[in-house]
Amino acid sequence: MPDDAQPSIPSPSAAPSPSAGPAPPEGEAAASRARAGTEPDAGPQDAVPQPPVAPGHGQRQPPAAAAQPPAPAAAQQQSALPLRQYQQWQQWQAHQHWEQQRQKKAAEPPAWRAGVRPAPPARIRTASLWAVLATGLLSALFLGAGLGLNLLVVAVPAALAAYFAAQAAGRRPRPWTLVWGLGGLALLVVPALRDAGWPTFLAVLSALALGSLALHGSRSWAGVLIGSVSIVGSLVPGVRWGWRGMRERANGSRDRWAPVLRTAAIAVGLLVVFGALFVSADAAFAELLGKLVPEVSVGDGPWRFLLFLLGLVGALAAARTAAAPHQWDKATIRPGRARKRLEWALPLIVLNLLFAAFNGVQLAVLLRGYEAVMDQSRAEYARQGFWQLLWATLLTIVVIAFAKRWAPRGGARDHLLVRSVLGALCLLTLVVVASALSRMNMYVDAYGLTRLRVSVAAMELWLGVVLVLIMAAGVFGARWLPRAVAASAGAAVLAFGLASPDALVAERNVARYEKHRTIDVEYLQDLSADAVPALDTLPEPLRSCALDAIRKGLDEDDPWYATSRGEQRALDLLKRRPIDERAAECRDLPSGDSGDGYR
Repeated sequence: MPDDAQPSIPSPSAAPSPSAGPAPPEGEAAASRARAGTEPDAGPQDAVPQPPVAPGHGQRQPPAAAAQPPAPAAAQQQSALPLRQYQQWQQWQAHQHWEQQRQKKAAEPPAWRAGVRPAPPARIRTASLWAVLATGLLSALFLGAGLGLNLLVVAVPAALAAYFAAQAAGRRPRPWTLVWGLGGLALLVVPALRDAGWPTFLAVLSALALGSLALHGSRSWAGVLIGSVSIVGSLVPGVRWGWRGMRERANGSRDRWAPVLRTAAIAVGLLVVFGALFVSADAAFAELLGKLVPEVSVGDGPWRFLLFLLGLVGALAAARTAAAPHQWDKATIRPGRARKRLEWALPLIVLNLLFAAFNGVQLAVLLRGYEAVMDQSRAEYARQGFWQLLWATLLTIVVIAFAKRWAPRGGARDHLLVRSVLGALCLLTLVVVASALSRMNMYVDAYGLTRLRVSVAAMELWLGVVLVLIMAAGVFGARWLPRAVAASAGAAVLAFGLASPDALVAERNVARYEKHRTIDVEYLQDLSADAVPALDTLPEPLRSCALDAIRKGLDEDDPWYATSRGEQRALDLLKRRPIDERAAECRDLPSGDSGDGYR
């Protein structure tokens, strides 16, 4: 038989006998069977392990827990198998063992995933179920008309559901957990105060990220980055967890659920009947009730049901995460290979010298005047370099991160070298941040303020805060740095929304018009209702021309929970001073240059 052929292991009965003679007598056969362990009185010391038959077509694989083969010499002497066939059987046994180990290893999760996997959550509490149900009902009632105070109304019962679930799991709120949770709720105040869509979007997105951090309680870089979006992975497990808890409670306490459902149905029926009578009896009560209670129609049924499911699934995901969060802090990231001092420090020292030379030129320009240094106006000089300085700041933070990863770690001298080189780079980058903000201020004086400019200026300012935090981490330790950077990002988004960017844009452009008598009315028409108080101070016909487009986007019939403070204030101002319809046609009004290059 060739070596590469599939071995066909004969059964013990087909094994060749040492003697080729005739069959032994009955007595000798019985004695032989007794020695081989086939008789009932054969002891374990006389039993000879028999090799299994090699699986062929139509035959089942041998069980995974097959006996280990005996020692080669003893097995060959006792099994009466030829050496060639016994070696093939041993190879087959080794192959089976290797295959079992491979399948077992493939079924196990990776080491990093096994470390961060949450423990099985406890059964959902009744309080959490009621809070989840309240979240779904409030979502169906209040989230259909727009964004405003309704987001905060829906978020409160969802936060309570998570709190009850965490309490049942034995988790207690820590200081950073309160920072994330209260910060997320504070960010949801922005849609209630501001009408502009872009600060609202940033605030809602940041509120979700901070809420996810509050549920996970992360503190490392991996925990903060992954934990801020990890709540998405709990959407499906949260639904299964909630359904399993409801089914267990329904099977175990049917006698208690029936009175609750009957009581709720009776209460709803009484409210509907007597509420309808009071509404028809008093017009003032009907108007008040109409403003407070959302209007629900049969045609809105599918949309309301979708919102109900959205609130229900979101609240279950939050509660499931609070009961058994992923341990993202246990995800280990291998440190970079430490470089030698010269190999690590030389590129950074050269970069520091480049930053120092650039900052020296900036200081000379500031002292001697722009026109004395180059043949450009102040506005063109500012416009030319702001974006480059913004990218330089971003790339510097990336360089600091990689430099810290590959920094030498030999001892105190290496630690001093790292702190000195990176600290100098942070200080020089702060000067670049100040130069970029100064250029933006000159650019705004020449062309006015826009949404893009106020956004990138706010981002540049936040990057300066991050640099200060990095410098503080080099002095006091970096254990708190990931959470501090995340908290500063949330605080920056909150401050950005509360500052009302559209109002800032309008105020700055109105002040520029009073000074230079030039304004871009076409751009101001695209602002939100937050800009109405500032634009209301413009003289006619500029005022009516700028406010007419904003007025068309306002709706007096929006309910209280979907109307922001900025919209309500704009409606009040336009009621006191109506728009001149003839001036709103914007005829023969010049369109100023906003400095964007496309006008």
